[in-house]
Amino acid sequence: MTYKLPDLLYKYSDLEPFFDTKTMEIHHQKHHQNYINNTNSILEKNNIKDMKINTLISSLNKLSISKSQKIILRNNAGGHANHSFFWKILKKNTQPNNIILNILKKEFNSLENFKKIFENIALNFFGSGWIWVVKKDNLLKIITTVNQDNPLMNNKTIVCPIIALDLWEHSYYLKYQNQKNLYIKAFWNIINWDKVTQLLLNK
Repeated sequence: MTYKLPDLLYKYSDLEPFFDTKTMEIHHQKHHQNYINNTNSILEKNNIKDMKINTLISSLNKLSISKSQKIILRNNAGGHANHSFFWKILKKNTQPNNIILNILKKEFNSLENFKKIFENIALNFFGSGWIWVVKKDNLLKIITTVNQDNPLMNNKTIVCPIIALDLWEHSYYLKYQNQKNLYIKAFWNIINWDKVTQLLLNK
């Protein structure tokens, strides 16, 4: 099998003014496509077929390929998995429902406190990577991963990502430049809370 660039459920301009059109276009068509191309190249060279992307990134250590190829695959297959997830949770004009609000209140005292903690962790993350909200052992945790690592990699317990924000500079620099804090705050305006609820309730 070869991985393909997923279609978005919205136009690049639909997330304006929070995520700008040009960044979305480059991010999707160039950065994400490059991760796919590099992943497909490694898989083709090693005759690896018929593996869903989350299965692939969860079993990298089991693959019979060289160490250098595993590193390339970790970065690029991770990039494909991360971005495929990221695009799905973006949408303007949705609101957290009572299910989400009650869970966030239980775990973080309130929606506003959750946002504050999330923003602080994201802002203080150094270098390239991602910030996630994951469901683990029926609890919500805010975690970060470096580069294109994904919470499903090398995890011995079941982890379900429900929110992710790309912290690489290419995801925000055209619009926000060095004002990473504004990019992080803008994210709250385009989270698809309906999708987040679906992921959260998924058994």
